[in-house]
Amino acid sequence: MLIETKDLKKHFQIGRKQTLHAVDGVSLQIEENEILGLVGESGSGKSTFGKALIGLHSRTSGTTTYNGQLLPAKFTAADHLQYSKELQMIFQDPYSSLNPRMTVLDIVGEGLLIQGQTKRSEVKDQVALWLEKVGLNADHMSRYPHEFSGGQRQRIGIARAMIIQPRFVVCDEPISALDVSVQAQVVNLLEQLKQDLGLTLLFIAHDLSMVRYVSDRMAVMYLGSLVESGPADDVFFNPQHPYTQLLIEANPEPDPETERHHKYVPIIGEITSPINLGAGCRFADRCPKVMSHCRSVTPKTTVVAAKHTVNCHLFE
Repeated sequence: MLIETKDLKKHFQIGRKQTLHAVDGVSLQIEENEILGLVGESGSGKSTFGKALIGLHSRTSGTTTYNGQLLPAKFTAADHLQYSKELQMIFQDPYSSLNPRMTVLDIVGEGLLIQGQTKRSEVKDQVALWLEKVGLNADHMSRYPHEFSGGQRQRIGIARAMIIQPRFVVCDEPISALDVSVQAQVVNLLEQLKQDLGLTLLFIAHDLSMVRYVSDRMAVMYLGSLVESGPADDVFFNPQHPYTQLLIEANPEPDPETERHHKYVPIIGEITSPINLGAGCRFADRCPKVMSHCRSVTPKTTVVAAKHTVNCHLFE
């Protein structure tokens, strides 16, 4: 087991009396050389969970274990220096995550200089090598982020994360702002790097079809909590939780004729506010199968098949 979280929570204080429950008790395991896909609506806490996992956010409570070693709840500068060699992140916005005042050479090579793994005279060669690996040219090193397209900027972000050759990478919606053709290129690139470097990935995305394609396992998150997890094909083709079922039904069919006759069942209402959450199922206010005790009793994790779990009172 490479990564394991137990009851991980990340809360933000809003004023004196209000608490935003961004991540609220997530227990998850990620095997070495595995791609775990994390899906859910905007506001469900996926990005916050990914950042808390690698120390970019401090944990409110719970534990995170990396390669058998307990990670600190709040990273110091020394912790970031130590663990950034093995834990990296590809950020969602490929423009705002790149310093506009730095050239590509400085952006991609900065990690090598901070870690002291490479002599300054050798950094340029390493950056050129990794730019070519992600489908860019060595000539791009002297340019600035604003001179590139969205897909090219995302490749720069990937090169920046991968040049240190980490073991675990959080990919925070790396394809959400890209054209469909560029999305496929980036996903195939991540797959190739996973095979070449033996990477373990947490792949955060909205597109369930893409997550199912790229992931070994899939986890579904709603309002800071996991509602279902299991092998990607099992969760996609045999969803158990009502929320997962509605997400799958809302996923468009690739065949136009099939899509034309596809019954679309919308998820009614908006995602509940994560401020001052109480007990009960997080999805109760929008669930078509809600029962009376769903609003007051928090569902437990139930195993419904091999490595397939669901948090729902229907299975207790």
